[in-house]
Amino acid sequence: MYLKSIEVNGFKSFANKIDFQFHNGITGIVGPNGSGKSNVADAVRWVLGEQSARQLRGASMQDVIFAGTQNRKPMGYASVAITLDNADHQLSSDFEEVTVTRKVYRSGESEYLINGTPCRLKDINELFYDTGIGKEGYSIIGQGQIERILSGKPEDRRELFDEAAGIVKFKRRKSMALKKLSEEENNFTRVSDIISELEKQVGPLETQAEKAKIFLKKREELKRLDANVFLLESERLTTQLEEMTGRAKIVQDDLKETEEKFVTVKDDYSRMEDELKEYDRILDEKSKVINESQVERQKNEGEIAVLEEQINSANRSREHFEARNVTLKEQIEEKEKELSAVKKKKKEIDESAQRAVEDRDNAKESAKALADSITHISQNVDKLNNSLIDGVSSRNEISSRLSKYDASIEQINIRKAQLNSRIIQAKSEEEEIGQNRAVVEKEFREICGQLADMDKELSENERLIEQISGDIHKKEDEKAQAQKKYHEINSRLEAARNMAERYEGYGSATRRVMEQKNKKVRGVVADILKVEKKYETAIETALGGNIQNIVTDDEVTAKEMIRFLRENKLGRATFLPLTSVTEREFNAPDALKEKGAIGLADTLVETDKKYKNIASHLLHNYIVVDNIDNAMAMARKFRFTLRCVTLTGEAVNPGGSMSGGSFKNNSNLLGR
Repeated sequence: MYLKSIEVNGFKSFANKIDFQFHNGITGIVGPNGSGKSNVADAVRWVLGEQSARQLRGASMQDVIFAGTQNRKPMGYASVAITLDNADHQLSSDFEEVTVTRKVYRSGESEYLINGTPCRLKDINELFYDTGIGKEGYSIIGQGQIERILSGKPEDRRELFDEAAGIVKFKRRKSMALKKLSEEENNFTRVSDIISELEKQVGPLETQAEKAKIFLKKREELKRLDANVFLLESERLTTQLEEMTGRAKIVQDDLKETEEKFVTVKDDYSRMEDELKEYDRILDEKSKVINESQVERQKNEGEIAVLEEQINSANRSREHFEARNVTLKEQIEEKEKELSAVKKKKKEIDESAQRAVEDRDNAKESAKALADSITHISQNVDKLNNSLIDGVSSRNEISSRLSKYDASIEQINIRKAQLNSRIIQAKSEEEEIGQNRAVVEKEFREICGQLADMDKELSENERLIEQISGDIHKKEDEKAQAQKKYHEINSRLEAARNMAERYEGYGSATRRVMEQKNKKVRGVVADILKVEKKYETAIETALGGNIQNIVTDDEVTAKEMIRFLRENKLGRATFLPLTSVTEREFNAPDALKEKGAIGLADTLVETDKKYKNIASHLLHNYIVVDNIDNAMAMARKFRFTLRCVTLTGEAVNPGGSMSGGSFKNNSNLLGR
């Protein structure tokens, strides 16, 4: 193993890129004082991991970057790469040549690479353990170092002897193992405390779990019972609605029949009222005629009384005229004959009462004539008897007419009483019908109200049923869509699982390593990182080829896999042992406050705690920005020392270079 070349760019006085080639034999670098001879040794010490700026004859690590002259502007970074021949495999690497590169930027950010693969300072230190080539090794002896070794403490000299004896690596591993053991003991103590606390919660949680199971069971039973109650209630309401509908129909028919009877009775009542009015009118007329007849009767009775008095006077005077009585008897017989003739003519007298009145007046005149002159009595006896007979006949006729009128009045009163009775009965029936109608109308209104409530409830139930049916159809559609989506996603999942199992999209070397099913091979970087959809493009751009790096438990497993690839000539792959990859810190926190800055790339991914160092190692120096304009503004503000990547996949690299364009990612390893 020997030094083949040193490539220096921007380190101290080396403004231009210089490549020192070392061949077999001794190579010397000569020159006057101040020409930069010691800078070559400082470059070697620096690239091998020197962290002290004082050892490099500077105040800070940024002093190793070319500061510029009057004619040249300062550089933004310094880079040194040293190449060693590893044909004898003195270094723990399977490569024939090992190139170690270190870069530092004015922002304070630095990076280490072994054969172009990013690594940690720890990896470089472990690479040169027991070779004497490290920054503290005996292969680099600077000015004054011999005197410092001879006059130094025994502990300092012991490091050189340990390096020469090849035990530095084991001592470092021992100290790290002791440190990890102490940390594990502390973790074990914390885990024991957590377990004891959780054990205290087991009992209450079991009780709560039992209660929760009972609650879920009861809730399902309640849902089933609610559904049954709803169905029973719906059936009961349907039956009740049918009964109420039948009853309402019967009541409506009764109401219709009652209304028809009411109309008939009302018509009869109106007709009877009209008949009663007609009878009242006839009765008034008859009463008027009767009154007139009574007046006439009284008048005739008065006249008859006068005539009777005149007859009595005539009878008293008859004694004086007994002589003439015989003569008068013959005349009376004749008058009786005339009287029988008059009786036959009674019907003719009935036709006109006025003639009787005239005859009565004539009789009065005759009676007066008798009173005036007795001599004329004999002559007027016949006329007086006729008048008397006519008066008696008129009286009899008037009495007969009065009797007839009384009978008519009695019949009319009887008819009126019957009509009044029928009217009262009709009114009573009308009141009863009105009451029955009021009761029926009240019951009808109540039934209508109940029917309205039932219709409302039925409408509500129908609406609920329709809503539930709609929900059921909607849920069935959603279920069908969900099943369709499930089958689609399941198909995609099966395809993705098959692709993941076959590691399609990865390099052949990565696939062959993952096919070994080594339990100490944890997987590729894409397997251990979870990224939100919107950050996938940015994170894949930041990872680049590192997304196919393989994570292993330790360096031994990584070396075994490298040996497997070399022996079978299967290509190359990069491994990330969990025991050697360390977490990195971001040196420009102010950049996260700039416009458009979303965050560091390693903070935007989710991963298991044990893989946190891997994510930090690969992504800690990338800032995710929303767009290219803000990324350029940020990079320009920090003098192009940052690594920025946008959500659409554009990247701004240290030094000002940019990459971007159409992003095609057929493998989509993070998305998978």
